[in-house]
Amino acid sequence: MTYKGSCHCGKVTFEADGAIEGAASCNCSICQRKGWLLWFVPRDTLRVTAGEDALSTYTFNKHVIKHRFCAACGIHPFGEGTDPKGNAMAAINIRCIEGIDLDAVPVKQIDGRSF
Repeated sequence: MTYKGSCHCGKVTFEADGAIEGAASCNCSICQRKGWLLWFVPRDTLRVTAGEDALSTYTFNKHVIKHRFCAACGIHPFGEGTDPKGNAMAAINIRCIEGIDLDAVPVKQIDGRSF
């Protein structure tokens, strides 16, 4: 399935292929503050369809995850990094995806604070 999403102002839009079978809620310092619900997909299944030039990047700690956000409205639709095996991954904020029932998505807690 292909999902479509955007930031709040609509300057950044994206599509992602896959099945949302669950999401993760991380308690690290940034995810807890942003309230993300993360869906992890291979990076090549995420396509920015508009607003690549409107995206800004924030990194912290080990600087291995690129937290991407819209410079206009400040919403963080996704992040980019690698999994433990070195595969390029995207962490999509499912709160930015159109037309899904968030209450129907099982959420797993991740202890990112301990990493």
